[in-house]
Amino acid sequence: MKISRNSIVTLYHRLGLTDGTVLEDTFNDEPLTYHLGTGELAQGLELALIGLKQGDHQTLDINPDLAFGFAEDDMRHSLDRTDFGPEYTLEPGLIIEFSTPTGETLPGTILEVSADKVLVDFNQPLAGEVVRYEVEILQIDNQNDKDDLIN
Repeated sequence: MKISRNSIVTLYHRLGLTDGTVLEDTFNDEPLTYHLGTGELAQGLELALIGLKQGDHQTLDINPDLAFGFAEDDMRHSLDRTDFGPEYTLEPGLIIEFSTPTGETLPGTILEVSADKVLVDFNQPLAGEVVRYEVEILQIDNQNDKDDLIN
């Protein structure tokens, strides 16, 4: 049985950058289960899984257009230093969760700090990066995938 567009897949994965930086690694932990086609994974990560079978182990480099997109300049905002509480030691690289007007949370990465302003980047932290995605497929469930019955 192969992974298709709506498969439920249990796997180990390692997500990182091409320079060897590892961002997430489940190979020595509990496996993860994803339902493809629901937006749980970035498009490129899902596409990397399509066609794989149980037991397959694969490593792919995925370009930004299919991974986390490209950074956009209009996602960088200058905020007043007074908008941040005293509990924050603001420095470049710090990632802070911000609340949106709709109640959702959005991570922002501090880029620059001055006496009265803080430049924050609200792009996805991996935007613009080629990501390295390594997977080992443990289990595939296609019972909810009508397309799999045709293949």
